[in-house]
Amino acid sequence: MCGITGIFAFNQIGSFYMINLGKSMELLTHRGPDGRGTFIDDLIALGHRRLSIIDTINGRQPMHDQASRYVITFNGEIFNYKKLREELVANFNCTFNTESDTEVLLNAYIHWGVECLSKLSGFFAFAIYDKQAHEIFIARDRFGVKPLLYYKDEDKFVFASEMKALLAYNVPKEIDLTSVQQYFTLGYIPEPDSIFKDIKKVAAGTYMLVNKKHTVSRRYYQIPEAIKRNQSDSFEAASQKVQELIDVSIQDRLVSDVPVGAFLSGGIDSSIVVATASKHVEKLNTFSVGYKDAAFYDETKSAELVAKTFNTNHTSIILSNKDIADNIMGCLESMSEPFGDTSSLPLYVLSKHVAPSVKVILSGDGADELFGGYNKHKAEWLVKNPTLQLQCARLLHPLLKLFKGGRESEWSDKLRQLNKLNNGLHLSDAERYYLWCSVFPAGEQKQMLLLQNQNEAGYNARKAGILRRFANTKYDLNLVLHTDMELVLGSDMLFKVDSMSMANGLEVREPMIDYRLADYVTALPSDYKVNSKGTKLLLKNAFKDVLPEKILSKPKHGFDIPLTQLFSKDLKNWIVNELLEEAFIAKQGIFNWKYINILRSDIIKNNKLDEAQLWSIIVFQFWWKKFMA
Repeated sequence: MCGITGIFAFNQIGSFYMINLGKSMELLTHRGPDGRGTFIDDLIALGHRRLSIIDTINGRQPMHDQASRYVITFNGEIFNYKKLREELVANFNCTFNTESDTEVLLNAYIHWGVECLSKLSGFFAFAIYDKQAHEIFIARDRFGVKPLLYYKDEDKFVFASEMKALLAYNVPKEIDLTSVQQYFTLGYIPEPDSIFKDIKKVAAGTYMLVNKKHTVSRRYYQIPEAIKRNQSDSFEAASQKVQELIDVSIQDRLVSDVPVGAFLSGGIDSSIVVATASKHVEKLNTFSVGYKDAAFYDETKSAELVAKTFNTNHTSIILSNKDIADNIMGCLESMSEPFGDTSSLPLYVLSKHVAPSVKVILSGDGADELFGGYNKHKAEWLVKNPTLQLQCARLLHPLLKLFKGGRESEWSDKLRQLNKLNNGLHLSDAERYYLWCSVFPAGEQKQMLLLQNQNEAGYNARKAGILRRFANTKYDLNLVLHTDMELVLGSDMLFKVDSMSMANGLEVREPMIDYRLADYVTALPSDYKVNSKGTKLLLKNAFKDVLPEKILSKPKHGFDIPLTQLFSKDLKNWIVNELLEEAFIAKQGIFNWKYINILRSDIIKNNKLDEAQLWSIIVFQFWWKKFMA
């Protein structure tokens, strides 16, 4: 796992910007603390920061092929590199100077071209420069585990693993107001767009070929657009297949020349990863995070049960409110684009504690989107299959909506969920999905932002793109899961995991989104995943004889963190007097002061606060002060 950056100049004007390569690389040091390397030629400059995982001695980059025609800078891991190496030797008589996956990837592109991408098992973002053709090929893995951003004008093409490393080349910083509106709707900015108009993200499963004359961008992998049905396997047969595919995926992700550990939240997904990995690694190192001052958020007892069951070397990291407060600035500093997912903070703290012990960690991310594990997936099923439970929720709605609910207790969280359920009952399938993904519903966002109607057509076009599956296909719950795989997994979960872990020099591997597993599960009937019995049924059934019953029957608990006390006490003055200060708000021209002033009053009086909404504003304001002030 590493950080990459580069500039491909189309002329001498563009070449002047090559002087910024060193600055860009320094801003990626946290992604690759083990080494740095550069390749600089007439109109090309490539940089690499290295976190040594495979062939720690000889895998330095940028790396040339033996004929010195091609040069690569690569971020990621290719798990099947040994098999690909054997194919390259057998078919093309290739010789290798290292034991690295980088050299295998470079030769795979040389001999197979674009087709090499379909052969790769792993996650990656890389750039290969062809000196003879004077063009650059860049690609990103199927699900977008590894980030890659770019900027292109008539003089140059610039790319980097992170926004701040791209901004080091002095590219324009014009705010995209449509992206701002998307951010406050969803809590993040979906790819391929970014917070800036002219900076884009290479979409997951996409490659680009760039030269002076043109830029080609094509998808080589796509999460299903339509519902593909695989009726050949029964539920039990599919369960067995899923267990086998997860086992293979985890074995692949244990390939490393340094120790591998695992995050263990105590939920089903991470427990399955730990249970399976423990078959192949004796005394696996596992890590969980808990909260001293907030029992509702603490899952360490469940994690410790799993650790004891599978005899892992377990560490529980118990945080106080002071510990959380002490790490907020570090978490915010690591974001070079606004990103409002509150679970970023515990992940940042957990990664910070884990990084000194291991360089590589397994996680259960992706299982909720793939197998249907979110509360909204159960709610979707209820909407289409009304029960007495749903009827009661409808009848109680006039009363329930008087109480906002929150995340500080089980009852408050249930109230929050019921209100969100009721608010979506009478909407179309697409609008209901969008509402349940939203941090700020449209009505409240209109009260908060001054941006409404400034680019309504652009915002609606992006929204239609996100919801396109609902317009093109008869409703099926798999539409929701497939959209989540693209939107939530790609632009929220994987971005969060990469940015928070790599801020601490830690590589995270997600076996639940191996493409072989995803291709199989996405084509299975939706009622294998969610039905009257609950959520994530296929996955639970696959491991019913492996996991403790207490873990299998445990209700969904998000990776949340107690923030209300911090906002209303520890951080109150900073939020009110700096981030939400009247002159600053007026200068920005983003927010309606009347809305912000009411929010300030609620913080001061310690009124009921929506943690997710306030965190989104805090992140945005901190980011603005750092990058735009």
